[in-house]
Amino acid sequence: MENKIRVFSGNSNPVLAEKICDFLQVPLGKAKVKTFSDGEIMVEIGENVRGRDIYVVQATCAPTNNHLMELLIMIDALKRASAATITAVIPYYGYARQDRKAAPRTPITSKLVADLITTAGADRVVTVDLHAGQIQGFFNIPVDNLYAAPVLLAHLKTRFADSLENLVMVTPDAGGTERARAFAKRLGCSLAVIDKRRSGPNVAEVMHLIGDVKGKSAIILDDMIDTAGTLTQAAQALKDHGAANVYACATHGVLSGPAIERINNSVIEKVVITDTIPLGDKAAATEKIRVLSVAELLGEAIRRIHEDESVSSLFV
Repeated sequence: MENKIRVFSGNSNPVLAEKICDFLQVPLGKAKVKTFSDGEIMVEIGENVRGRDIYVVQATCAPTNNHLMELLIMIDALKRASAATITAVIPYYGYARQDRKAAPRTPITSKLVADLITTAGADRVVTVDLHAGQIQGFFNIPVDNLYAAPVLLAHLKTRFADSLENLVMVTPDAGGTERARAFAKRLGCSLAVIDKRRSGPNVAEVMHLIGDVKGKSAIILDDMIDTAGTLTQAAQALKDHGAANVYACATHGVLSGPAIERINNSVIEKVVITDTIPLGDKAAATEKIRVLSVAELLGEAIRRIHEDESVSSLFV
């Protein structure tokens, strides 16, 4: 594999890229990705990639626009260096929440980003837990939308091995019911739904709870945690309805704005996320956050793509 495959990384998540390379037993590709004093990004690939299959690991997390431009410029540089194929491995796909016209005269930015990545020269995209599954259709190239469920489920089964019958999976909004139901089925536990209504962007108000959580350990499940407003309000609502303990589980820890303060001051005992987005200093310092790695999941997907094997068995 090492003779044909090359894995490169931008500045968004180099630690995850290193872990993927360790799994694949290949060295991380040599590349300089720098920013000039005026903000322009410069990329220089430091090794021969002619005829190689290239995988660029780059989450488009904050600062989103910088990391997106790094990805686009790296793809262009690799294409002009005669790479055989270029796969954009995007653990966290930024702008995914702008996937439809939610109001008049608003853009569908996730479609625009898909067009930019395709135009830059990507032949395939690998990502994890897209906020909306239909974003796959925004691309005219193959997209593998992996799920972090195997990683999260393995942790939950170990953590609550002696009390699975006392668990309840909770979705903080109706849109996540299918995800929470899938987790509840695999854990053999019950399901609850919180009815939430937004009064504006990043503002949520918990209305009422559907399901029984009294005396149980409640696990709030979502695809991402941004400002943690929804999460902490949902946690308080569960406590008010008699939940014994409240935990949270999500794939992407965006954790912007007041998220860390809200989590630290909340009734949540532990927040479990993955390393699709690297933790900031404040998030890394809190004992309430536990990080699981998706490096093996992404590494196995890369291996299967490279060796023309099925990737669908990774879709739990």
